[in-house]
Amino acid sequence: MIGSLSEEEFLQKVLAFHGHAAPGVLLGGFLVEAARAHMKEGCLFDIISETRQCLPDAVQILTPCTVGNGWLVVQDLSLYSLVMYDKHTGEGCRAWVDPAKLGNFPLTYEWFYKLKAKKEQDGEALRREILDHGFEMISTRPVQMKPEALGHKSKGAIVTCPTCGEAYPVKFGDTCPLCREGRSYRYC
Repeated sequence: MIGSLSEEEFLQKVLAFHGHAAPGVLLGGFLVEAARAHMKEGCLFDIISETRQCLPDAVQILTPCTVGNGWLVVQDLSLYSLVMYDKHTGEGCRAWVDPAKLGNFPLTYEWFYKLKAKKEQDGEALRREILDHGFEMISTRPVQMKPEALGHKSKGAIVTCPTCGEAYPVKFGDTCPLCREGRSYRYC
């Protein structure tokens, strides 16, 4: 079981959301559940994913936390870990894939450290190793969020950019960030 889902139900949700049963999403499911096991029953929580790779999808599959509702924040630190914490008290848990534990799981170790090209990996055996032993690969530690990390984060006042005419939060300055910093695209 991964949360309240059977292995098959979890795999179906992963396929529907992510497009394939990526090892990172599967392992992410175990991270979510390892952290949730340390939370008080019924508390409302937020999550910080410390990577943008696969883990945020596991969070969005297994919890009400999404990027869209702001309950999931992605910090692209390339650390395969997450922090789950009570929205009100800041008490929570950090869960991470523990390198010290991966030595017992050779396929996951090779995948995690990118020691073999994807085409050289036995994807089905890797997924089976993760599904059978995911919790054994993870460590957790209690955390207390800093007070400034708690509470609703408002956009603040909204104004119209004098350059492009689009609305943006005034906290960014006299023009919107795209006009000030440049766009990564051009209009056709």
